[in-house]
Amino acid sequence: MVLNTLKGVFVHNWPILVIFLVTIVTIRFYYLRTHREKICFYKEFLTIISIVYIFFLFQLLTQVELNTTGGLNLIPFTEILRYDFGSTLFIYNVLGNICIFIPFGLIIAVYINPKTIFSPLIIALIVSATVEFVQLNIGRSFDVDDILLNIAGSIIGYLIYIAFVAINNHLPKVFKSETLYNIICVVLVILIILYILKITKVVVI
Repeated sequence: MVLNTLKGVFVHNWPILVIFLVTIVTIRFYYLRTHREKICFYKEFLTIISIVYIFFLFQLLTQVELNTTGGLNLIPFTEILRYDFGSTLFIYNVLGNICIFIPFGLIIAVYINPKTIFSPLIIALIVSATVEFVQLNIGRSFDVDDILLNIAGSIIGYLIYIAFVAINNHLPKVFKSETLYNIICVVLVILIILYILKITKVVVI
């Protein structure tokens, strides 16, 4: 269900995303060219992926569902404990809210490289609380449990980053090669383009 929801968001928003990405990539390319900066493909790729993720995250979180009635929950764990563990609603509303913010925690960690968990936690709190406030004013609901779950996801993302750094520090130099990273990213770009063409059924002439 969660994957179908994300796919639906993509299918409905891919035109504006394509225009947005072409604009960003073109400006970035000419910026690097004008300032004679070296282009590091994998770093540029990760930046673009982060932008795309944030774009879809907020598209997903601000879309208004037809059966939404709104509401306000300020009591922690009220909604979380309402779902049967392992049920479809539990997976969608509990695990889904955690999982969609894991990449957010990763992005925060990569961007600011925090020394403690405090910064990712505060950033996730501010962003998630803002999302809930906006949702309350567009016909959806404000749920403190969603904030807690989003923060949990962000913290997991931060911990994944810490684990990756620890592992990376002990890897042989061959696995730290910029060329290897670039090759992996090129393959990912090809796979992503093929997948997009498949689900959007774009006709390329």
